[in-house]
Amino acid sequence: MNPNATSENPRDFLRDQGFSDYTAEDHATWARLASRQRAILEGRVVDTFLEGLDRLGISGEGIPDFRVMNERLMAATGWEVVAVPGLVPDIVFFKLLATRKFPAGYWIRKPEQIDYIEEPDVFHDVYGHVPLIMQRVYADYLEEYGRAGLEAARHGTLHRLARLYWYTVEFGLAQTPQGLRIVGAGIASSPGETVFALESPSPNRIGFDLGRVMRTRYRIDDYQESYFVLDGPDAWPRLDISTLIPLWRELDREHDLEPGDVLGSDRVLTRGSGAYHREKVRA
Repeated sequence: MNPNATSENPRDFLRDQGFSDYTAEDHATWARLASRQRAILEGRVVDTFLEGLDRLGISGEGIPDFRVMNERLMAATGWEVVAVPGLVPDIVFFKLLATRKFPAGYWIRKPEQIDYIEEPDVFHDVYGHVPLIMQRVYADYLEEYGRAGLEAARHGTLHRLARLYWYTVEFGLAQTPQGLRIVGAGIASSPGETVFALESPSPNRIGFDLGRVMRTRYRIDDYQESYFVLDGPDAWPRLDISTLIPLWRELDREHDLEPGDVLGSDRVLTRGSGAYHREKVRA
């Protein structure tokens, strides 16, 4: 969220991508990021993600032109990517998703930031998020999420929706016949977390449960202590408001859970050792 922004009108935050303003260095940075990440994701991300990259023409050749990409995206699912200058207010974000518009930063990190940036750039937003929007079920989930966010704002439960987004859209995993695969953009745009989320013995991997996820705090400064696993790559939760409102009321009577907590009622796929985060604390 941008604390300095007071407008709730999405139009006040939309910008032209300024495709012609990108420098050769900008395109080279994208090429380096995209080529590296494609190689790492093979065999680790859901197949529909890689299919989305190919159908959208998102490659290692340079930053995509939103105008070209949106023609393909609109034809497939009725969505479009809109350029914004950075993080937007929560209500603006929800309004955009509810109208099938995905906000993406149009700037790209500098070469010296190749492995980490604090605020999402065009590589994270486009390479990480947009390929799955080519899939109808995921596209519908994002729209439902936007509508649910507007309702959550009226009920004082935005933190519940933030946790859901974090543990699905950003850091979700899914079961497939080939094993666990990545569906979250925060993982899919990070070479380090791509490997950590699937292969490290440190994190917990827990079967997805909507209420459990919305009770669970998350880490914004490091790899996750727990990942929640969808039953399949298309098993995105339904976000029916008539079900969510009583669930939020029920959760308000429960205490929040810490990122590394494991409950007796959890469907645990992997009980993590927690070694990675213990070592970080010691260091």
